[in-house]
Amino acid sequence: MFRRKLKALQYPEADDFDHTDQAQLRSVALWLEEQKIRHLTAEARGPLRQLDSDQWPAAYQQYLQQLAAPVSGEDAPGALDWLLGRAVRLSYGDNLKKYQSVQSNGTAERANAPKVPSQNPLDNLDFNSADFVSGVERLASILDVPSHPDHLVTLEAVCSLVSERLNSQALADPSQIVVKGTAFPLDDADLGFDTGDPVLNRAAKVLRLLYIRDLRQLQTAINEILVAVQNLIADPRTDTRLGKVGR
Repeated sequence: MFRRKLKALQYPEADDFDHTDQAQLRSVALWLEEQKIRHLTAEARGPLRQLDSDQWPAAYQQYLQQLAAPVSGEDAPGALDWLLGRAVRLSYGDNLKKYQSVQSNGTAERANAPKVPSQNPLDNLDFNSADFVSGVERLASILDVPSHPDHLVTLEAVCSLVSERLNSQALADPSQIVVKGTAFPLDDADLGFDTGDPVLNRAAKVLRLLYIRDLRQLQTAINEILVAVQNLIADPRTDTRLGKVGR
């Protein structure tokens, strides 16, 4: 995952990058700031350039806070992934004309079509601005939604929670939403295979349960459709006057 983004950003040592190597991680973070993100002035990058300093983690954490990053420097993979994502977005913005010249079939016609001003205020929002990212993180914190390195993924999780748990029907009758009964013994459940990693095994069990839940919801929707169709066509009434006996 990291190497693919590093290659897209033309990092010179992308093939040999190892995110578990702290020295490489620090070098990449500095390279991203100096070559792609460029949030700090040249003088302000001094602490980040001291790669061997004991104060580098503190400088890195301060740098992430200045960028309004939703992750901490202690989460090295998450922070790096977020920085890479930001660098990719900025790199795309710097070369917007270059990418706009690449068009698929029908794109040119759509580009030449008249533009109608949108009346939706959400279309005018900057979903990557620092204020928007900070607002998503505060909302996620209030709702106890785990944070993701990509704030848009966090926003999607928040939307899912609000639509399922905070809709008008759920607020009117919370008993329909609140799960009752004994908790499922996840650790005792049989996965059916072994990945060799207890953490991955547990994650696979969760994914399997979520898949089963989706299948149950699909089956319920199918049953409701069948009942609705039967109500339309299963009418036993007949008109005997239309019947004929013999020729």
